[in-house]
Amino acid sequence: MLPKAQRVAFIQQRLQALYPEPPIPLDHRDPFTLLIAVLLSAQCTDERVNQVTPALFALADTPQAMARLEVEQIKAIIRPCGLSPQKSAAIKRLSEILLAEHKGVVPADMEALERLPGVGHKTASVVMSQAFGVPAFPVDTHIHRLAQRWGLTSGKSVVQTERDLKRLFPKSSWNRLHLQIIFYGREYCSARGCDGRVCDICRTCYPGRKHPKRTQKA
Repeated sequence: MLPKAQRVAFIQQRLQALYPEPPIPLDHRDPFTLLIAVLLSAQCTDERVNQVTPALFALADTPQAMARLEVEQIKAIIRPCGLSPQKSAAIKRLSEILLAEHKGVVPADMEALERLPGVGHKTASVVMSQAFGVPAFPVDTHIHRLAQRWGLTSGKSVVQTERDLKRLFPKSSWNRLHLQIIFYGREYCSARGCDGRVCDICRTCYPGRKHPKRTQKA
């Protein structure tokens, strides 16, 4: 096993070499459309969200237009993303709140975002980092799993994983790094494609690992 400092340095170097300019996976035009896309991505793939949002945004791509839609209209479009009753109600209500409390503008404030219906800490973190460029480290189940495989966290919770990753990596790299880890996980270190002994980063960080790495779920 490499010492943690060497693992951190290697991981960052390897990810930067593979994904020097990682794109934002969810198609969007502005902070509002990103917020809606991230909300829809809960328990749904980015690919499916990108298939659904064009029809939704053709109908309403501003809080003003979205607030005018009926919940049933929204639900009919977003059904393929799953959890459509909850997500459609949250989308309409958060649009109304943006109009009533934020002059129709998505706030660049973590606490204000987290108060919106359907917006948890991870969603707010994604919006802060990808829409406003504010350093954040959104941790989804994939990042949570890889951080455990690479020995960067104990994996007790996504909250702990986020705290550990923020401590290990420079703040200036957080926004780019969380995307790099997502892309690497999809391509090389997926749940089924690597068990902690297969991909380049896992093998380099733990060359002597004999058994699959058991990870705790988020």
